[in-house]
Amino acid sequence: MKRVRFGVAAAAALAVGIALYLATAVTQAPSSTFVLLDGSSRSAADLKGRVTLVNFWATSCTVCVAEMPKIVSTFNKYQSRGYDTLAVAMSYDPPSSVVNYTQTRKLPFKVAIDNTGAVARAWGDVELTPTSYLVNKRGEIVKRYVGEPDFAQLHQLIEKLLAQS
Repeated sequence: MKRVRFGVAAAAALAVGIALYLATAVTQAPSSTFVLLDGSSRSAADLKGRVTLVNFWATSCTVCVAEMPKIVSTFNKYQSRGYDTLAVAMSYDPPSSVVNYTQTRKLPFKVAIDNTGAVARAWGDVELTPTSYLVNKRGEIVKRYVGEPDFAQLHQLIEKLLAQS
């Protein structure tokens, strides 16, 4: 009986270790092109050099709409120190709704529309909104958030990443 318990405990410890590794593994931001509301484009390579929050959202998502003022506040707080935000509207979000929301709320950062869903697929088949990725200055994803992040913890991580060279 002791042998079975040890096996289960060892398997559980291994599973926890793998989960922790995957949760903290740093991966390069996927190659993708963001089409901005003004018609210009930005690539994932353009994210390098700044700490960037890439936020997948929709105007029909109540959590997205509720968190957006906090995303704006975070952008305003850290923008002068090398922080950026890129909001990516999901393919099912009508472009007119995205433009109206962006203009009426005076979003201070770049907003892209993922018309084809290619960007969401490239970033891990994003389907749930909001989903956000924090990207460091080297263009690596250091954290993924599904749902609204804990903004106090997010701010601590942004400060840490901004301090890195």
